[in-house]
Amino acid sequence: MNADPMNADPKDEADAKNDPIDDFGRRRVDIDGVVKTVYVAGAGPGVVVMPEMPGISPDVLRLARWVRDAGFTVYVPSLFGTDGAWPTVEGGREVMRRACVSAEFRAFGGGGTSPVASWLRGLARRAHAECGGPGVGAIGLCFTGNFALTMAVDPAVVAPVVNHPSLPLDDPGGLELGEDDARALRERAERSGLTVLAYRFEGDRWCTGQRFAAYRALLGDAFDGRVLPDGAANPAPPPFFAELVGTPHSVVTAHLVDEAGHPTVRARDEILAHLTARLRPNS
Repeated sequence: MNADPMNADPKDEADAKNDPIDDFGRRRVDIDGVVKTVYVAGAGPGVVVMPEMPGISPDVLRLARWVRDAGFTVYVPSLFGTDGAWPTVEGGREVMRRACVSAEFRAFGGGGTSPVASWLRGLARRAHAECGGPGVGAIGLCFTGNFALTMAVDPAVVAPVVNHPSLPLDDPGGLELGEDDARALRERAERSGLTVLAYRFEGDRWCTGQRFAAYRALLGDAFDGRVLPDGAANPAPPPFFAELVGTPHSVVTAHLVDEAGHPTVRARDEILAHLTARLRPNS
């Protein structure tokens, strides 16, 4: 007998959309005594793809697979949430609450660089040692958006991509950066030609135009911030994004529309081209 779709259990529906992550190797990576799970796949120069709130979702993994298939070794660290889980309202709200009070993250203004950035820099160095090449890429998303920039304090990171950075949550024009890191990033951009590629939707209330202006004030022409119209966002994202985020936000993950020529797909292709130009310059 077929189940009545009108009486379907929402939890069962969400579970059916989870990603088993069975095409990635699963490692326990120790950086300076702190151990985290990292999913690794592919071949070629390394790229760290960080999760967005509320975790390593199927859409984050879709992006990681696109990066892998473009000729890179992808490292996806588990920083919060349930790995592979479809972003629900209930689960996402709890993950966000825990992350905001975690000692690893400084979600609010005045806190400076989050402590987890040191671990991520260590992961970047590990990826560079394992994969070789001129350096590694780093893609931050939402809660981790700015971490791609703070990782670039380390010379191993040569291709940072900052997507819709949401921290600090209480300061729309703030940057999740300590003074020493801000100074180091400005100096590196001036002396090495570092380029920071960044994306947001025009009406995103979590990543505003004020935030992009602050990046440009810090980095000058090294900051390449690109803004998509709100109408380009997927109108039917997962429940966490539809109900809690409540605004066009995740350009290349939850709000991406996977259609040829679509503005969000062009953004994805620009990111892949950015990584290729800096990590595989002879391709």
